[in-house]
Amino acid sequence: MPRVHVATVITAAAALLASCAGGQLPADGAAVVVGVVDGDTIDVRVAGRTERVRLTGIDTPETLEHDSPVECYGPEATAYTRSLLPPGTRVTIERDVVGRDDYGRLLGYVHRSDGLFVNHEIIRQGYAVPLSIEPNSTHAARFAAAARSAEADDVGLWAACTGR
Repeated sequence: MPRVHVATVITAAAALLASCAGGQLPADGAAVVVGVVDGDTIDVRVAGRTERVRLTGIDTPETLEHDSPVECYGPEATAYTRSLLPPGTRVTIERDVVGRDDYGRLLGYVHRSDGLFVNHEIIRQGYAVPLSIEPNSTHAARFAAAARSAEADDVGLWAACTGR
């Protein structure tokens, strides 16, 4: 994953995502974590089915790319997300404008039942960088501020991954 300065926000045309199906969640967004796929992707049980959820607004280093090496701090990011969301954790999934990505995953801001905003915490602790893809940018400014703080404090990937 190339070095991304925190002030840089990656955007893409809304038209690329507009065709994705929204998917239905309960009105309260209630779900239960089944497992963690990687640092920014989880599986949840919601409305009687298992859904893959891509955490909106963040990007963690890759661990599952089949044709490329594991990126710096990828395993640590996955382990951190697992520590925040062990199986059985009750969460609420907050949706933004576009409901699914091109891979069919739900896009969501994940909040634990104790109030922890998981997407934000992962950035704040230095395990991710902001990734804002319009029109899903509700928390973009908050995420950018958290990443600037993590970078200034030299924590997580900011300390471990020179040239990031």
